[in-house]
Amino acid sequence: MVVPGSAGFDFDGGIAESHAQGVWTWMVRDVAPDLIDPNTSDEEAAARQALDLLVPELLQRARAAIAAVGTPDAERRIQLQMGGEESYRRVGVVLNALKCRSLLGKAQAFGRAANGMTDETALGVALQSMPLNDHAVSALLFQAAMGQVSHPGRLMAAAIRLAGSATEASLQRAGFAPLIEAILSHAQGQIPALDQHGAFADIDLTCRAIDRFHRLMRAVTGYVELGRLTRWSTAVAALTKTVSELVEPKLRDVSPNVNLALRRHAGTDRLDSDQVLAALNGCYVLATIRDCRDSLALNAMFDQTWTQVGQALEMHVQRNLELFRQNPGDRVTGARLDAAIKMAELRFNPDYADVLRRARESAEKRAS
Repeated sequence: MVVPGSAGFDFDGGIAESHAQGVWTWMVRDVAPDLIDPNTSDEEAAARQALDLLVPELLQRARAAIAAVGTPDAERRIQLQMGGEESYRRVGVVLNALKCRSLLGKAQAFGRAANGMTDETALGVALQSMPLNDHAVSALLFQAAMGQVSHPGRLMAAAIRLAGSATEASLQRAGFAPLIEAILSHAQGQIPALDQHGAFADIDLTCRAIDRFHRLMRAVTGYVELGRLTRWSTAVAALTKTVSELVEPKLRDVSPNVNLALRRHAGTDRLDSDQVLAALNGCYVLATIRDCRDSLALNAMFDQTWTQVGQALEMHVQRNLELFRQNPGDRVTGARLDAAIKMAELRFNPDYADVLRRARESAEKRAS
């Protein structure tokens, strides 16, 4: 239920990490200090089992404390205890999630099971097992389930079939608003993984986040007939803008990094392994964006970068291949050629890279 980072949009099933922590701190310190040991690790199975037994008492005390807030001063005090107004505003969702805690594991199992259902009718039957008439509970369950769903578009297609229409109004009437909100919540949850910078950024995580964002957003924009200036269309536009702005600098750096990594150094030639890694990482990002560009507002920059990187790689591959043919024993040239071939595989295709590898092998055989 806890989503990483600070939430730009609040969705009924997702709880921002800071809000959850604020409410939990309030419960430990002010609501039930006699019931909860703050030094106990939540990784211990016994602690989780004990929490299940304590939940009814915790909820009763927490709701009584909130109900007792009768003045603006009292409200400000409890907000401070939770860490701010935003956490106080989301306390109802946190308490509801605690109440439904035993159902969340089943919701995750539902998400995993949905991955194996390719038949739309079977998916529709599975969707109808959700408590669609209880918005608060279904919001939590869809939020928990969506983290396990590999192809959210399939669920959306089944929901539209059940609703009889792809319009926002029809999906809301059929009880599938929580499904859409869970998809958007998880799409928003990819933002922290993209907000990485510097040499130690996890590029695998970045690429997975871009791909996941694309799958989630296409499940909404590719299936639902969004209205103008509605809550969902506003969220889609804002999330697309935010993610595109985070990805744009990574895209802008690809072409310069490729040129720096593959150029020959004057004087004593050497291979800058850090620069080669940065160029390879950039090519992985470029290839990922190519597959996900429909969910990003980067078409003009992508087209320009795609062309520039292709031209640069063709030039560097041919230049390094010629140098390698002249001196197959040059380890620096050989390593640089290998890096260029791997980048070409990402930018062009594996067949082109195989042709280049065979040319490299032929040069080595002639030398021996």
